[in-house]
Amino acid sequence: MIKYKNALVVGAGAFGTSLASILADRFENVVLKVRSQDVYDAINKNRENSVYLKGIKLKENIRAVLEWDELSDEFDNDIQLLVSGLPTAGIKPFFEENYDKFLGYFKRGIPLISLSKGIDPDTLELSDDLFFEFFPHHKELITFLSGPSFAKEIMQEQITLVTLGGRSRRVLRELSLMLDTSYFKALPSYDIKGVLLGGALKNVLAISGGIIEGLGYNHNTRAAMITRGIVEMLRFGKVFNARPETFYGLSGMGDLILTTTGGLSRNKQFGLEIAKGRNPEEIINSQRTVVEGYKTTKATHLLCEKYEIRARIFNGLYEVLYNEVDAKEVINMLMNTPAKFEIE
Repeated sequence: MIKYKNALVVGAGAFGTSLASILADRFENVVLKVRSQDVYDAINKNRENSVYLKGIKLKENIRAVLEWDELSDEFDNDIQLLVSGLPTAGIKPFFEENYDKFLGYFKRGIPLISLSKGIDPDTLELSDDLFFEFFPHHKELITFLSGPSFAKEIMQEQITLVTLGGRSRRVLRELSLMLDTSYFKALPSYDIKGVLLGGALKNVLAISGGIIEGLGYNHNTRAAMITRGIVEMLRFGKVFNARPETFYGLSGMGDLILTTTGGLSRNKQFGLEIAKGRNPEEIINSQRTVVEGYKTTKATHLLCEKYEIRARIFNGLYEVLYNEVDAKEVINMLMNTPAKFEIE
């Protein structure tokens, strides 16, 4: 199965680690660039990312580095793939600090896969905007992965299909082969904005799903939220010229169904805690895992104001998370809205 030499994954959160596990089936060596001593020690000493994926053993050809000088020249010279497992908020500071290093990789023609699923609330930019601003002459080498994929289930080698968005047919086909295993497959797409919007917006709806479940609502309510949520996602898509069919695919509807119904979603768990009356900042500060949907909720509210997007579910969640409006009050407001034709 192994066909390639070396892969470098930046960021050892749950999803970055799970991608490293996939790559370990295809590459001789996979290195995780980490920032925490405890994650570094756990991976290299115990063969386990005990901070984010406790109890799951890593493959023998995966190792962690804290500093760049731990990478040997031999490894560095034979890197064939880069993966950014950074959250959206981490992209700018990391690539500002390490710009020259990654520019050198891109000049050598090494492609990158970004796993980020968020919208910057300060600039309203998606991750492609952030990467393309840094590396405007290497856009064809930068791709974006999104889809229904819990990290724990990837580590358990559950069959998983995702979407890989990019600009170059050659690069997309090459990366799809690099990611192809008996349990994981990445389907190429040219609709980068659609792929990224699906991945970001579904996190907001996953929080909403957690809240309604935490308040005692059940299947009928969840189904209503998912279907109307997709309608609102499509309105954001129009602003970014995304293709509507992308939202009905893996990175849209697929990911939305998974995160609103499955128990492993960090965003859904965040919503469940909100339903208990906990403060959002308190929840965020009490854990190391990133809840992308929290900041993305603010970003979507600002996008609605800027582009006059009608998105009652997204704006309702903003009121709950940022203006301390009671979730039941928001739900009552939504249900008291006069009915309109479904397709309008």
